[in-house]
Amino acid sequence: MNRHAVVSTRIGELTVVVSDGELVGIYFPHHWVKPSAETLGEQASDPLIARVVAQLEEYFDGRRVAFELPVRLEGDAFQRRVWAVLEEIPYGERTTYGEIAQRLGEPAQAVGKAVGQNPVSIVVPCHRVIGKNGSLTGYAGGLQRKQFLLDLEEPVGARLF
Repeated sequence: MNRHAVVSTRIGELTVVVSDGELVGIYFPHHWVKPSAETLGEQASDPLIARVVAQLEEYFDGRRVAFELPVRLEGDAFQRRVWAVLEEIPYGERTTYGEIAQRLGEPAQAVGKAVGQNPVSIVVPCHRVIGKNGSLTGYAGGLQRKQFLLDLEEPVGARLF
């Protein structure tokens, strides 16, 4: 059964969704692909939600470079392949949509769509994917948040993955 909480963070309001002891969603207020209110489940406190929020705050404070959370990514087989690549991008590094597409042998446009449908923003680091010329491209949380997250990780280095 899904449960959710709307929490205030350094980068604004986030909706955190958990189900059966696993994180299944982190959504921005104007997220492109957001589940229906019924799918979010009841709004309630939950120990896992509290753990997610604590780890996000540690990340935003620069005290965490990896998340230690049980995550379940719900999507089709292609989306899960793309999201698995996102999970491999190390903190402080970046890759491009084209590089992911080449790695998977898939069209870059399809990869971009799957990246944009990542249900667990930040924890599954879709913000680390940029345009081929280094430009910022779409982000469900908005380009200002994407830039904030990339800047946060900048001290480690912005090498391509």
